[in-house]
Amino acid sequence: MKKIFTLFALVVALYSCNQKSQVEKAVEEIPMSLKVERFDKAFFETKPEDLGQLKSEYPYFFPQGTDDKIWIDKMQNPQWRELYGEVQKKFGNFNTQTEQIEELFKHIEYYFPKTKKPKVITMIADMDYNTKAIYADSLVIVSLELYLGKTHRFYQFPEYLKQNFEPNQILPDIVSSFTARKIPPPTDNTLLSYMVYAGKELYLKDILLPEYSDADKMGYKPQQITWCQENEGYMWRYFIDDQLLYSTDQKLLPRFINPAPFSKFYLEIDNESPGRVGAWLGWQIVRAYMENNKVSIQQMLMTDSKELFEKSKYKPKKNAE
Repeated sequence: MKKIFTLFALVVALYSCNQKSQVEKAVEEIPMSLKVERFDKAFFETKPEDLGQLKSEYPYFFPQGTDDKIWIDKMQNPQWRELYGEVQKKFGNFNTQTEQIEELFKHIEYYFPKTKKPKVITMIADMDYNTKAIYADSLVIVSLELYLGKTHRFYQFPEYLKQNFEPNQILPDIVSSFTARKIPPPTDNTLLSYMVYAGKELYLKDILLPEYSDADKMGYKPQQITWCQENEGYMWRYFIDDQLLYSTDQKLLPRFINPAPFSKFYLEIDNESPGRVGAWLGWQIVRAYMENNKVSIQQMLMTDSKELFEKSKYKPKKNAE
C-alpha cells in the first residue's frame, strides 16, 4: 500500500510539474518590451534652471502650489545627494531588475489579460516603508532608497523591517500593491477574513512569482518559514482552542496579521515565532482551497472567506511528537 501511495504521489507531482511548465511556456511567448524611466536620475541630474522642463515631463511628482525653491533645495541638499549617490552605486544599471519586471508583467498579462501595462518609474522618496512600490492604474513607482540592502548604514529601522530592504523584494512589493486592486476587502472583521485576504495575496505571488521562494514571498528569512512549517499544527490548535477564527477583536490583527518582529501567542514561543503567522496560515488555507476545488483564479479571489475556508478542507500538518 505504501508503494502504491508513493507511486500515486509521484504521478501527481509529475502532472503538476507538466501543467506548470505548460503555463510557463505560454507565459514566455507573451511579447513584452519594457522601458523603465529613471526619475531619480532625472531629478538629481537636472540643473535648477531646467526644473520647469522636468515638471512638465513628470507633473504627477510635483504637486501644485509647492514653491520651486523646495525642489531646488532638495536637488542641492548634501544629504539627499549622498542618498542619490548610494542609489546609483546599487542601481546604476537597472537592466536585471527591468528584465525581472518584464517577466512579472508577462505573468500578470497571462492571468489578468485585461490589465493594461503600466509605465514603470523609479524615484528616491522619503523612506516610507509602507509605500516602497506602488502599482497604480497607469504607473508603477519604485522607491529605490528602500532597496539598498538590509545592512545599509542609512537604515534606522527595526530588523524585521530592514530584512526586506533588499533588491529581491522589489517584485514581491509590486505584486502586493497590484493585488490590493484585485482582491475584494474583507466583508467582515473576523480574523479568518483577514487571514484569507492575506492568503489570497500570497497565492497570487505563487502564480505571478513562481521562481521566488516562500520566504521571499512572505518577506521572511528561510528559518522563519521552517518555523511555521514545523509549528503549523500547534498554531492551528491555538487558533481553534481559543476560538480566534471568527473573533472580531481587532487586537488580533497586530498580533497575527500585521508586520511585527514576532507573533503574540502570549506563550514562551513568542520570541521564536516570526510576525504575521496568521497570514501564513491563511496562505495554506487558500492553497488547500485551490488544490481541492476546480475554480479559476478570479473565482477564488471573489469567494467569501468563510466559504473558501469550508471548501478548502484545510488540515494542518501534524507536529512531530
